[in-house]
Amino acid sequence: MPDTNNSIRWTRTLRTQSSERMLGQVDGRDAIAVDIHHLANGQVVGTVIVLDDAPLNDVDLPEILRRLDEDFLPGVEIENGGVIFSVVRGKFIANFESGA
Repeated sequence: MPDTNNSIRWTRTLRTQSSERMLGQVDGRDAIAVDIHHLANGQVVGTVIVLDDAPLNDVDLPEILRRLDEDFLPGVEIENGGVIFSVVRGKFIANFESGA
């Protein structure tokens, strides 16, 4: 099996002063979405959504989270409680937008 971490191509889709959203694709298909929130106390919390049909195994998730920490969150460390991720596996339904 190929190295899952190296096969994920990340794109930042939204960024504010205190949060960001990233989408990870594997083989050109959406596989994982991450919302990251930088708290005032320096801690980072995030929600990781692995799409149901993504070719990502649950056993690979700790390494994927560690790489997210290393690659995108300088100054905080998952090992010392500076980063907390909630991970869910789910199905994308649709985008819903407010009307004018």
